[in-house]
Amino acid sequence: MAYQGSKGWYVQQLKRVGITKHPVEHKKLELYKTFVVRNLYLKNVVNK
Repeated sequence: MAYQGSKGWYVQQLKRVGITKHPVEHKKLELYKTFVVRNLYLKNVVNK
């Protein structure tokens, strides 16, 4: 289990809603830094 707010937690939450790759570059989420994954989470999960 990942700590809330960590990169692993953000990746876990994005995968839960079906996002497994970056929408533009089509690479795995695990390859990106925390701030990129966090921004994807905020755009796609929180603002949904």
